[in-house]
Amino acid sequence: MKVKSLLISQPKPSDFEKSPYGELAKKHGVTIDFHKFITIEGVSSKDFRQDKISLADHTAVVMTSRNAVDHFFRMAKEMRYEVPETLKYFCTSESTAFYLQNYVQFRKRKIFHGKHNFNDLLDIIRKHKEEKFLLPCSDIAKEGMADLLEQNKIEFTRAVLYRTVASNLSHVKLENYDMVVFFSPAGIKSLQKNFPKFKQGEKIFGGFGKSTCDAIKEAGFTLHIEAPTTNSPSMTMAIDEFLTNEAKKNRKK
Repeated sequence: MKVKSLLISQPKPSDFEKSPYGELAKKHGVTIDFHKFITIEGVSSKDFRQDKISLADHTAVVMTSRNAVDHFFRMAKEMRYEVPETLKYFCTSESTAFYLQNYVQFRKRKIFHGKHNFNDLLDIIRKHKEEKFLLPCSDIAKEGMADLLEQNKIEFTRAVLYRTVASNLSHVKLENYDMVVFFSPAGIKSLQKNFPKFKQGEKIFGGFGKSTCDAIKEAGFTLHIEAPTTNSPSMTMAIDEFLTNEAKKNRKK
């Protein structure tokens, strides 16, 4: 089967032509469309107060995504909590750490980050066990992160600051795509909610992150492309590797 069209379950990059996806489309002559499978909704300060969590009781924050960053500072503003310059930030990736610049000045803050995943960051967190950590997350937060913090006897509070809900995909025609790529377990749930009678057939599925890949398999689908890997640390690199191998197979036929 020759792959001609891809559906990426994320927003389209602002500069598609110069993005890794744009390069992918040129290299392999494929069409790439983007549709958000999930929507993020912020938890109201009224609902958050019911959890009886005091932001001021914490000396450090674990930032696992840009959503976590956005909603932490949104909630701080709504709760009239003035974020102190002494607060420490522990980010799962360098890109998330850089994103913090939208809210704080790097030079005045203590910011730490891992390389690719939470395990990298955990090594750094262990060196700061004396801190009281806040873990901003969604209502479907990855249990593995909390489990690892507990196993390492890290004092932390899980704060649900946003919710992940399925987008309306009634305008999307899945039959037009040879490949669909997912980035979270919530994306799989959105697929099932929007298309309850969907059958994968020969459609190729790709997943980014262990929890996403596990969710694809647990839903009874076949996983063809998995990222990150040693050879392909990004989703676009994993897709490129898959398409290159498929092209080689087709030439041998």
